[in-house]
Amino acid sequence: MWNLLRSDVFFSRSYTDGKELMGKSQFEKALICFSRGVTLQPEQTHLHEGRAEAYLQMCDFQSAAACYKRAWILKPGACGARLAFVYYLQGQCLLDRGLFLEALEAFSKAAEVKPGCRSYEVKSLVCLAAAGHHAECLQQVNEWMLSDGPTSDLYILRARLLKLLNKTSQCRRDATSALALNPRCPVAAALLQRLQEAGEEARQRAADAVLGGRLPDALLSIDHALEHCPRDARLYLFRGTLYRRMKDFTAAIEDLVQAVELLEEVRGQTDGRGSREEEVRGQTDGRGSREEEVRGQTDGRSSVEKEVRFQLVLTFNDFAVQCFGRGLHAEATLLLNKAIEEEKGQAGLYLNRGDCFFQQGEWRFALADYQQAEEMMPPDAPAVRLRLAVLHNTLGSLCSQDGCFQEAADMFSAAVWYDPAAGRYYESRSKALRKLLDLEGARRDLICTLILDPTNEELPPMLMDLFPGCSAADVLSAPAGRAAAAELTDAIRARSSSCDQQRLKDDLQKLILTKENPSEAVDDREELQTPVNNLLWVLRGDDTLREKPKKY
Repeated sequence: MWNLLRSDVFFSRSYTDGKELMGKSQFEKALICFSRGVTLQPEQTHLHEGRAEAYLQMCDFQSAAACYKRAWILKPGACGARLAFVYYLQGQCLLDRGLFLEALEAFSKAAEVKPGCRSYEVKSLVCLAAAGHHAECLQQVNEWMLSDGPTSDLYILRARLLKLLNKTSQCRRDATSALALNPRCPVAAALLQRLQEAGEEARQRAADAVLGGRLPDALLSIDHALEHCPRDARLYLFRGTLYRRMKDFTAAIEDLVQAVELLEEVRGQTDGRGSREEEVRGQTDGRGSREEEVRGQTDGRSSVEKEVRFQLVLTFNDFAVQCFGRGLHAEATLLLNKAIEEEKGQAGLYLNRGDCFFQQGEWRFALADYQQAEEMMPPDAPAVRLRLAVLHNTLGSLCSQDGCFQEAADMFSAAVWYDPAAGRYYESRSKALRKLLDLEGARRDLICTLILDPTNEELPPMLMDLFPGCSAADVLSAPAGRAAAAELTDAIRARSSSCDQQRLKDDLQKLILTKENPSEAVDDREELQTPVNNLLWVLRGDDTLREKPKKY
């Protein structure tokens, strides 16, 4: 009993002496008093708290935390706030020294002791970010947004983390959301500005790569630009044009359609707000520059939209050229239909579609397209004139096979009118006129065939039939022969308008498919690409970004 009373007295004195020494800032002596009391009565929480305070004043946070934790165990909830605060101080010191993982452990302990304290959780997030654990930081921020709801600050915080994770498009989305919640948020505006500048730099690198002929490098740069500015229609236009030049037509069409949708969305938003130009025009306080700025933005969008639609037409046309070269004429026709829906003023599109119809045996559709192109092109343009000659000759051959010789003669006459230098057309018309008993016309056409194609194997029997007993020299030297030669020369001179006419005509013959000689048709689809490419009368996409539609 006496020992027990003596222990209580000693405990009371140790605690009292320790408190007095703490008040005199004699922390080491106070620590000795508290420690002596703990040795006698270790279950007293006051002594542990006293020791913890002494250690805290001596900046021994680890020992202070151990003493507070012992008191907290003896009496749950007794000193939880102080224990959390000590862990916080310990973590801050470790963080200042660059020991991020150790600091994270201290802040995590503080958050466990005092759950729901956002300052401790934020400090843990800082440690994770400093240690490079950005994915874990992002997960923590997502949890905060789910529990507390999105705020401008959380959007900015997540945007910065996403930028560190190279998720640029999502970063821009969060920065935009932060600005929507707080339109005057300077941090969000600055972040968006940096993203815009980075996107412009990437676009410039892509343009330089295109000028240098490094298309794959340009594609990587424009992809990087789109990550920074995913709502910029000009970048989709750039990449779509680039895909077209790289022959990736499907990707090109997707990007160009996306650009059209973005431009239409912007125009719809502008229309919904009303005409900004009228609002500015209504202000009479000297704000003319504002009106010019609005008008310039509108004109800029209009020019971009025209360029997008033009590139879309070119892409449909180029894709059709590729399909045509592979023998996929029906698919090429569908693509050209889409191109003509977008642009009805390009004669080349009608020529190309006419060639597709021609290869499919759709003679009337081919004729309609060629005639439409003829109306839109300069007079006597070889590209359309020689096509019309080939088509009329084909139609004439079909009529002859059906026994419709008058219609055949009319078709051959049309072929001769479009291309008076082709001896085969005179030969065909001569045979048709012979069937119609028009001997004078048949003989005149035979003379033209002798002049233009003297090695034709069909000439000897025709000569014996129409000029019995006469040789080719006799026929040509006769007055009728000289008159036909003069008339033929005048017709050819009147029609000659291009030094490349003969080459173009030879290439067109490769595309002819008639029922008279189906064995001569081109069967290998890959071989079609050579005459197709030779007949392109405009610049290809590999040479320039702006050209007229191609012709087969």
